[in-house]
Amino acid sequence: MRLSLLVVSTTAAGFVAGSGSDIRWKDLAWTCFGTMGAAAAANTLNQWREVHQDSLMKRTARRPLPLGRISRLHALAFAGVAGAAGVAVLGSQGNALAASLGAANIALYAGVYTPLKMVHPINTWVGAVVGAIPPLIGWAAAQGQLDIGAGLYAGLLYFWQLPHFLALAWLCRADYARGGFQMLSTLDPSGRRTGACMLRNALYLLPIGPAAFALGIAGPTFAAGASIATGVLAASAAAFARTPSPAAARVVFRGSLVYLPVVMVLGLLDRVPQEAGQEAEDKLRQENRDAADENSEVDGGVATGQARGGPVSPS
Repeated sequence: MRLSLLVVSTTAAGFVAGSGSDIRWKDLAWTCFGTMGAAAAANTLNQWREVHQDSLMKRTARRPLPLGRISRLHALAFAGVAGAAGVAVLGSQGNALAASLGAANIALYAGVYTPLKMVHPINTWVGAVVGAIPPLIGWAAAQGQLDIGAGLYAGLLYFWQLPHFLALAWLCRADYARGGFQMLSTLDPSGRRTGACMLRNALYLLPIGPAAFALGIAGPTFAAGASIATGVLAASAAAFARTPSPAAARVVFRGSLVYLPVVMVLGLLDRVPQEAGQEAEDKLRQENRDAADENSEVDGGVATGQARGGPVSPS
């Protein structure tokens, strides 16, 4: 549930960031609802495939499937219904691009990331791609297209996930080893390679704030705040890289939990309304006005026909 809520919150952030001056709250709600269905399907399929592995790990042994609270058949049925409903909502209430991204998220998570965890540590980087898709769904639902602004938000999510998850995986490396998962942390007991990857990807976050300001996606407050927050996260990653320890890994992990909501909120408070988002809003308003005019004409025709005392003919 926490993972699905994270996915929905970053989708909402992408929608708001990609909007014009007026946010279409109803469309935002439908987008979040559809994304929740897609995320629930992907997460359920992941757990459906990993029942045995989850039963061997302390942090996952008490999930419903390993405990036998629900059957694998019921889990599979739920995933199918939730995924189909989520993608359908994204398509019917949003657009084809948002629906395609939702479907791709399910396929990449359950079809590539999940099996890859048993094969190669590169699964973490594939998982980061999966986690970078939700803001693209939100942006696509708001604008009907993707542009460099969407790419910046996706990049923020991608690079944030690596220090976040690598810190967690290093803390839980014995647990992952028991489950048979091929993680960088299980192959790196010293933590040196893990620390280098954490630091490198934290530093990749540094240009995002200034770039968002330079490209007219967010204001100077976001640029400054994101840069400061990234500096703090990078400093904690550097401390782990110098002296890997559980305490240092916990600092990185907890810092990453604070980092994302802080930067996301800054981006939304200091956002610059997007021209493409405004065009989408104006188009929707015009369509609503046209529909209202058509209804008025029909109502007027009905009233005229009734006044004449004769049947109302379409012609």
